[in-house]
Parts: sequence; C-alpha cells; structure tokens
Amino acid sequence: MSESVKAAKTVRIGGASGFWGDSAIATPQLLAVPGLQYLVYDYLAETTMSILARARAKEPAQGYATDFVLAAMGPNLAEILRRGIRVVANAGGLNPQACRDALLKVAAQQGLSPRIAVVSGDDVRPHFAQWCADGLTDLGGDPVPTTEPWSANAYIGAQGIARALALGADIVIAGRCVDSAVVVGALAHEFGWDWTDWDRLAAGTLAGHVIECGAQATGGLFTDWERVADWDCIGYPVIDCAHDGSFVLSKPEGAGGLIDPAAVAEQVLYEVGDPANYLMPDVTSDFRMVRTELLAPGRVRVHGARGRAPGTHYKGNATWQDGYQISLMMAIRGIDAPAKARRTADALLARTRAMLAERHLPDYTETVVELLGCESQYGPHARALPTREVVLRIGARHPVARGLSFLQRECSSAGTSMAAGTRSSFSGRVNIQPVVKVFSFLVPKADVPMRVEFEGGEIVLPVAALSAETQPPVAIDAVALPAIPDEPRVERPLVTLAYARSGDKGDDENIGVIARKPEYLALLREQLTAEAVRAYFAHLVEGEVERFDVPGLRALNFLMHGALGGGGVASLRSDPLGKSYAQMLLDFPLSVPRSWA
Repeated sequence: MSESVKAAKTVRIGGASGFWGDSAIATPQLLAVPGLQYLVYDYLAETTMSILARARAKEPAQGYATDFVLAAMGPNLAEILRRGIRVVANAGGLNPQACRDALLKVAAQQGLSPRIAVVSGDDVRPHFAQWCADGLTDLGGDPVPTTEPWSANAYIGAQGIARALALGADIVIAGRCVDSAVVVGALAHEFGWDWTDWDRLAAGTLAGHVIECGAQATGGLFTDWERVADWDCIGYPVIDCAHDGSFVLSKPEGAGGLIDPAAVAEQVLYEVGDPANYLMPDVTSDFRMVRTELLAPGRVRVHGARGRAPGTHYKGNATWQDGYQISLMMAIRGIDAPAKARRTADALLARTRAMLAERHLPDYTETVVELLGCESQYGPHARALPTREVVLRIGARHPVARGLSFLQRECSSAGTSMAAGTRSSFSGRVNIQPVVKVFSFLVPKADVPMRVEFEGGEIVLPVAALSAETQPPVAIDAVALPAIPDEPRVERPLVTLAYARSGDKGDDENIGVIARKPEYLALLREQLTAEAVRAYFAHLVEGEVERFDVPGLRALNFLMHGALGGGGVASLRSDPLGKSYAQMLLDFPLSVPRSWA
C-alpha cells in the first residue's frame, strides 16, 4: 500500500458494548451504519472478572460473557456475516474456548459457519503458585494471599488480535486483554502499523479508550445531562480512524445521545490515572495534549496522543474468596424517617452481634449503614433536608456464611417490631454472597506467551508485546492562562465552571475535571488543589490524592487512593465503582469573580 493510499484510508469501527450487561440495542443500531467494517465489544471490568470467577467456580463450562453469544451475536450473526463486518471481543473472559464453542453452536443452528479465532494465554493461574513461591508481591509490595486464587490473568495487548485478523478470522474472541486492545488490534492489522510505532499505538489506544465504555462517549454520564436527547435510543459510538490514529467520533443517524467535545473530553480522562503515563501492554500513552474538536454537528475529531515504549511487565489480577457479605435494604416512611432508620440499623446489628457471641462466632469484620435518600454518601457535605421516606441499607461482612445468617433472618422482624412505616424487604430473603477480592501484580512479559487458535491450528507468540527502555514523559511548556479578573468574588459550585466524570481503578478513584472555558482553568488550578479535594472527600478517602495537569483538554485529573472501601464486589458501599464522586465534587464551593457568576 502506497503512502498516499495509506494516508487517505480510514477504518470505521462501532463500539457495541461497554460492559457485561450493556444494552441489546447497540448491535442492531450499529449494523445500520453504512460502511461499517468492525464491531468491537468490551466486557471485562475488574468487577466482571470477579463475577466470572464466581460463575466458573460453580460451573467449569462458564466463565465467559454469555451476553455476547446470546444477545449480541445470536440475533445478528447472519447480518454481520452477510455484510462482511468483522467482530473483535474480549467476551472470552476466563474461558474463551467455551465462548467460541457456544457461539459455533448458535451459528450452526442458523446454518452459519463463521471463522472464529481465539486469543488466549492471559490465564496465568497454572503458573501462579510458582510465582508466589518465587516471592511474588502485589503492586504495593504486600505478600500474596495464602488461599488458592479463583482466577489469575495478565492484561495482554493487541498483537494476538491483529494476528488472528491477518489469518482471516471473521470473529476474534479474546480473554483478558486490555479494553482498548480490541480497537488497537483492528487498526494495527488494517494499517500495518509497526509495533514500535509508539505514537500511532498510543493514538489507537486513545481511540479504543474513548469507545470502550459504549455510550459514555456519546452523551452517557455527561455532566450536562439535560442536553442529551433520547436516552431510550441513545446512539452507540462510531469512529472513523485515520492512518495516524486520529479519529472522528459520531453515532448512528437518528439515534439519541450527544456528540460534544466536552462529553468526549470527559471520556478521555475516564479512569486513566496519570494522563502522561497511561500504561498499556503495547505502549505507554501520553494524553496530556489530546484535543477534542467539533468538526460539524454530530462529528468530533480527537487527536494529539503521544506514545513511548511500554514496560517489561504485564499487569495481572488474581481473584480469591475472602469471607462472605450481605446487603439488606428496607423502606422506612413517616415522621422522622431518618431517625427511625438509624435506630432500626443499630437494633438489628446489636441483636445479631449478641447472637454471634452466644454461638462463639466472631464479630462482623465490617459493617456499613447508609440512608439512601439522606445524602449519606456526602458525609459532612450532606444537606439537612426534611424527608419522610428513606431506604435503609445495611451491609455486613463475616468470615463464614453462617455468621451472616442471623442478620439475613432478623431483618424481617423489623416490619412488625421496630419503626412504624417499615417495609422490611423488597424481594424476600437476601442471599449471602462470597466476597471476591482482587490482587494486582506484575509479571515479566516473557513469562506470558500468547496463543492464537484458528481452524484447528495454533500459533504461539512467545513475546506478544514489545518493550524497550522506558523513558519519562517529555516536559510540556506551561500554557499561558488568562488572568483571573481582579474584582469582588462570590461563592459558586464547581459545576458552574467545569464538567467532571469519575470512575474506579480498583480501590482508587479517578475524577477528571474540565474547564468550561479556557479562562476558568487558572481559577480551578488555584482552588481545586489535591489537598482541597482530599479534605472534601476525607470521609471516604483513606489514602493520598494526586493531581495531574491536562492542558490539551483544559483539565485537571485527580487520582484518589484507597477511596472505594476495597472497590468492586469487595466493597460494602452502595457506590463501589465511584460513579457518584464527580457528582459530589461538582458541588465543591469556589470563590468566583462576580462577572463570571
């Protein structure tokens, strides 16, 4: 392919899933887009890996995203194959071969014969015990849990996906690749990118990152949600990618949602941590100078990512069981509903603690009481609004399942023996669930070969992600910011000057804050310091808070350590993924020039 042809070529990709459980409207909607070449599906959040581990523990044939087979492919496979659209998904989870076999069975029932490749090798559980014996620790240097892990997977890159596409696969099913790899693999294959072309790989990573959460790129979770039309038929993202990795984001014609530079900027910062060091297996990406520009209504161009060599190790996650937990909810209404709810929780916990002691069982390892409807998550920033209706939520954790059976049973008694106006259960007796915790570690890439299985053959990639001498991010010249007007000030909430979006990174929390106008950034940098944000969330955050500058987007990115009570399914909180943190921060009080107010 000549350089001029390469420069003119674009690749059109639709992002059809942001997590396991995403809407079934995405695939048929995207199939209506003219010229679509790829459909990509991301299913594997850290919480999802815990769920898959639990499913595989119950049934060895499970452990993959069944929605991919039954909801995404099953009803649409004939049209996908007729159109020649290629599919890349990490739906394989912990069992990609079983996912392939299930899809082939569905295809055979329709008289179809898709060519399906499986990319595996990320499952490192067979090696985990030896690594532990050799001194493996988690990312903080702590020792490995002594119990047998339910799962252990390396976060692999895109080279196996690109190889599978080069072999001619219609559908590529991967295990635990990083979310953006489903896009990077397709672009590297189509454009013939070299695996040391760090800038292009970083740009492809950005493209994959923007659409990996589905409709979050097209208006979902946007700060200015009132401007987003038709949530019932929100459009899923379509990207037209150029040879240099830059891309234009759009959505299907007539679909709901919103294509807006600020909404896209929110997604660029979503869960990236340090934007100068977004660590992926194939590249270290630098998003500090990324820009989102409105080309025309419904079309936003995204460009400016830069790349450096990745490290020599894969990040890995292992999951293991650590006791049991239960989450109970009951509705309490009437005069002084919050006070009645608190007394109900105190009484139930006191009663069941006495029962534990009588049976010589240990106390709960952790409990949480939340009054949903009373801003309990806001801590000292909650507004004292009168309410006559509250949902009481009690979470508890215990080393053994029996230790939670007393609370499981006794909560029903509140409906007749405690506060008037109590409905003690929404859906019968609540199940006791195992606690699945995540252990994160690093493993040398050379110890994790990848395998591509296709049409009865197998190709082994001994080193499926390159590395070179790592370099620090290049220094960026300070951007000249307009002066803050020297005039009387008034207090206004952050939302008047900024957009924000939040998401989890394990037990850490990421909040991206984007100035609505260039002149606002200086004031945000002045008042929204790491120390101020740490103090604002002191009731939720146990660790330190870091702040990173993102001048290309007129933004600040905050990383809050130890902010989610363990995170994911290991957290007893009602928001274990931190989706509400940005919403809480948008009430942060700022001292604003009167003319801006």
